[in-house]
Amino acid sequence: MIADFREIIKGDRVRANTPPEINEAIDREIAASVRFYAGKTDYEISRRIEELCSEWDIGRHVETRAAVISIVGLVLGFKRGRKWFVLPLIATTFLLLYAVLGWAPPVPFLRKAGIRTRQEIDVEKYALRVLRGDFDDLFSQENRTENAENFSEINDV
Repeated sequence: MIADFREIIKGDRVRANTPPEINEAIDREIAASVRFYAGKTDYEISRRIEELCSEWDIGRHVETRAAVISIVGLVLGFKRGRKWFVLPLIATTFLLLYAVLGWAPPVPFLRKAGIRTRQEIDVEKYALRVLRGDFDDLFSQENRTENAENFSEINDV
């Protein structure tokens, strides 16, 4: 079974500009991870959620690479010659493309390497939170009744 996250991750410009087979591979990886952690303890699930919170998304990778290339280009431009100033120009152009379109020349390579968008990371994180039971209280009948009573008391005042 391959999970289809397209409905959950609507409007993701990076996914829209990524070939479907790469998106499907990332979706399969997310689904496999959630299935794997379905049989794990709350502690193990919590550790995975912490890992996901610190995972770099594709935007962070693009921004970091653009910054590094810009700094290198500036240093080389001042030390070696003006021709090196083309590197910051290229890096900022790629960064602008990414900001406006959700695509830049390095993005397909990063996606093939399995770098995910923030939305894709969040889908896995929230699925694991459901497994851990973080939202159980929201859906219990007692909680709904209690919330309704509290709401009535507040409105009566």
